[in-house]
Amino acid sequence: MKYDNDNIFAKILKGEIPCKKIFENEFVLSFYDINPQKKIHALIIPKGSYIDLDDFIKNAKEKEILEFFKAISHVAKLLKISNIEGGYRTLSNIAKNGGQEVPHLHFHLFGGENVGKMVSN
Repeated sequence: MKYDNDNIFAKILKGEIPCKKIFENEFVLSFYDINPQKKIHALIIPKGSYIDLDDFIKNAKEKEILEFFKAISHVAKLLKISNIEGGYRTLSNIAKNGGQEVPHLHFHLFGGENVGKMVSN
């Protein structure tokens, strides 16, 4: 699959669509989900053009990978949902069977309440 430069996250990164930013650095952008599924629902995306986690691990530089995963923990602390403050869940859907809707790597970060079971029928 080829990266789609017109996906919604690419447009957010280009400044074509606004977002409610939580954190940004050279490698990562985090913002609130516009359709929150839990009390706190943030998204964390790399600034590079990666379709999913498999693409990211295969093609990103080690510094990008390190900074991306460090950002997840940092955002949890900024939102006051870190492991010290009750905890959170991260989720990344990959490809069709994984339920991925936007073809740009992104992690959902849920917290601020008990997020329930991992998977329900």
